[in-house]
Amino acid sequence: MKSKVLFTRTISPEMVLTMYEELGKELTGHIAIKLHSGEEGNQNFLTPEFWAPIIRHLDGTVVECNTAYGGQRASTAMHYQVAEDHRKTWMVSIL
Repeated sequence: MKSKVLFTRTISPEMVLTMYEELGKELTGHIAIKLHSGEEGNQNFLTPEFWAPIIRHLDGTVVECNTAYGGQRASTAMHYQVAEDHRKTWMVSIL
């Protein structure tokens, strides 16, 4: 069975929806959407606002997990703090 590979140079919430539709597959049931909350001080990740359209479209549930390698996301309490710090940054950037 051949795999279907899609490529785009456009990185946008709308393109995520377009690419999903191009797959021609319908996800059903409880859908978990794994996001990366980013490392402390790192802004090279896609914000929740970016993923919101596909999450709403799929009625998905956002999931995240602690890391196994240490760092600021190795424990739940520290992970929550990184997410909160990034939330403040995201809110400032979208206001």
